[in-house]
Amino acid sequence: MTWLSPERLWLLLGVAALAVAYVVAQRRRSKYAVRFTNLKLLDRVAPKRPGWRRHLPASLFLAMLGLLVVGFAQPQAEVRVPRERATVLVAVDVSRSMLAADVAPNRLDAAKAAARGFVEDLPEQFNVGLVGFAGQASVFVPPGTDRTQLGAGIDRLADGSAGQAGTAIGDAIASALEQIRSVDAAADEDVPPARVIVLSDGANTSGQDPAEAARMATELGVPVDTISFGTAAGTIGDGQQVPVDGETLRSVADATGGRYFEATSTEELRDAYGDIGSSVGYQTEVRDVSARFIGIGLGLALIAALASMFWFARLP
Repeated sequence: MTWLSPERLWLLLGVAALAVAYVVAQRRRSKYAVRFTNLKLLDRVAPKRPGWRRHLPASLFLAMLGLLVVGFAQPQAEVRVPRERATVLVAVDVSRSMLAADVAPNRLDAAKAAARGFVEDLPEQFNVGLVGFAGQASVFVPPGTDRTQLGAGIDRLADGSAGQAGTAIGDAIASALEQIRSVDAAADEDVPPARVIVLSDGANTSGQDPAEAARMATELGVPVDTISFGTAAGTIGDGQQVPVDGETLRSVADATGGRYFEATSTEELRDAYGDIGSSVGYQTEVRDVSARFIGIGLGLALIAALASMFWFARLP
């Protein structure tokens, strides 16, 4: 943490002096009471003494002064803030293998639920779009800030909703990049800060080569985070095995500067989305954080006033 006016912190010495003066005054008061008070009579007249309560308002008041001084010194700290025009494209595999029930209730429904949670946690000003892919890729929702429309798009994801059988990971990435380059009038020449997130359970079996799509993403400066979802024990239909295969997804993430995750349960999938969401579309800026200290200080002042009024019927 840095300070715009560090010299103002010297005022904390004044707060410390007040604290010392309060302690000295309380000790002198106690000695005077012991010297001149009839203790037996005092116990009968006022058997219950306020004890620590009589010091609480003063302690809170001193803490408030300290926090206000810190705020007055204009502290600055690094703060994560959403980037302007930040765009996220989520691509979800809707091929038949995603119906495997090795992850309850099945891979696709679990993926849809996790995608909803991920989108809800993103800042409202983020542009978020949705791509579904099987043998080909389809844009279900173009990038925008309308979360209701996005939620409806996630609900429409279903087996076969993106065309013929297969898994077109390369096409999904290419479609997402095309949407990023059309998010606004300037995006074609000035690509916004963006990220593509691809969730699948298998290797690429149709469409363009994922390596070519990864090269396009690298040229645009768009990292592709990938999530391999499912287990080696997945089956569909009459027992056809559909084990997860994440090698293609791993290579895409490595080539684009993204991150690769393996999720074998709903909890692991949510954790993967959480890790991605903590870094996507943000930048670190040094900003004035004096309001934090001033706000807490004013809160302590209010508590001190309420405590004094409730216990002693006066303001501190």
